[in-house]
Amino acid sequence: MAKDNLKSCAFRTSIGGQALIEGILMRGPDKQAIVVRSPEGLVTKVEELKLIRDKHPILGWPIIRGAVTFLDSIVKGVKALMFSADYFPEEEEAKPSKLDTWIENHLSEEKAQNLIVWLSVLLSLGLTLVLFMLLPTFIAGLIDPYINSVVVHNLVEGVIKIAIFVGYLALCSKQKDIKRVFAYHGAEHKTIFCYEAGLPLTVENARKQPKHHPRCGTSFLFVVIIVSILISSVVFSFVDWRNIWVRILMHLLLLVPVVGITYEFNRYVGRHDNPVTSFLAKPGMWLQNFTTNEPDDSMLEVAIKALELVLPQEKGKDAW
Repeated sequence: MAKDNLKSCAFRTSIGGQALIEGILMRGPDKQAIVVRSPEGLVTKVEELKLIRDKHPILGWPIIRGAVTFLDSIVKGVKALMFSADYFPEEEEAKPSKLDTWIENHLSEEKAQNLIVWLSVLLSLGLTLVLFMLLPTFIAGLIDPYINSVVVHNLVEGVIKIAIFVGYLALCSKQKDIKRVFAYHGAEHKTIFCYEAGLPLTVENARKQPKHHPRCGTSFLFVVIIVSILISSVVFSFVDWRNIWVRILMHLLLLVPVVGITYEFNRYVGRHDNPVTSFLAKPGMWLQNFTTNEPDDSMLEVAIKALELVLPQEKGKDAW
């Protein structure tokens, strides 16, 4: 079914989503919608999209737009997660930390929320850098005395990055609460496939669709690692690659071009169906075995509602 759907799906939408706590965020060309199945029923929140590149056109240029879009997605994703989490408070309220108390006493509710969002974004980016950049760089540095080639070094470091990434996804997929989030992830994919196939947006039609989608964020992150390996193999040829601090600095400086190139690559692969793009998409599709689960009908209902709320009035405006 999955292969047949991929081949027959001529229309590709730019609408994408993110799984939340008992909900889904969908982002269309003009607006985004959050739909959460709270204990009281469905809760919806729709917002008009304001893109920074509309004010600063240079941020919409190729390569640059990839890094801008990635950061914007993280910020909006964190806000959506916080929104969904508010409907499922912990049974026992924990004692506020000193930081929570200070924020509550010194900042307005809006400023406090913005501060918490940016702290969450910085922590997420920091954890990502530590796990998938600093740790592999440190481990690879331990075997540098036995390596005389920058290419071999980058391949070793790349293998370590991939192993950590796959291990991290596998570990997350075993967590009980995360399993439900990943089921909503599957509901998002199935609903988008249903829409792209031109079928009525019903639970019955969505249920039949594949849960793996070629334009998933999981695939994007995997390609980031591959692109970083390739770019590092070139750039590290001109620096002291045996110095761990030089390697860390270069990795940080290369973040924007790596994310930007990955974004353009994914756009190209997402627009074309041929043996080459199919082959390039396979690793990311395989990784979705860890990040997507089969949803139940109630999850599909949430995904359908979220998608319907962001569909553009002008047909085809959301074309990929």
